[in-house]
Amino acid sequence: MSAHNADAGGAARRGDTGLRALVRSTEGLAGVFAALGDPTRLKLVAVLCAGGALSIAQLTANTMISRQGVTKHLQILAEAGVVRDVKTGRERLWQLDPTQIEEAKRTLEIIGRQWEVALGKLKLFAESR
Repeated sequence: MSAHNADAGGAARRGDTGLRALVRSTEGLAGVFAALGDPTRLKLVAVLCAGGALSIAQLTANTMISRQGVTKHLQILAEAGVVRDVKTGRERLWQLDPTQIEEAKRTLEIIGRQWEVALGKLKLFAESR
């Protein structure tokens, strides 16, 4: 076994598990980021964050979006695990499901810390020249 291969294997055993976990996490979160990438869906999430559980009628009030349009956007957000509906009598109320958003936040924080470390290394390298 070459020294390079031994070193690569040692690096994997020493601490790459955090990187692998991050990669697995981002694979699952791609749908969340895709769902939140649409301005209408992002606005719906913001409204649900501020207003709690709301009906389609409440979500469409004062907007130019039809109920059918809002329903389609909510279905996409639900498939991504960002919102969920709750039946209350004959009405369906939509609410934020914070689990996926919190996971996305944690993942972005990890990426941010890694980015800071990389920039610090680049700064040290530039200063040493």
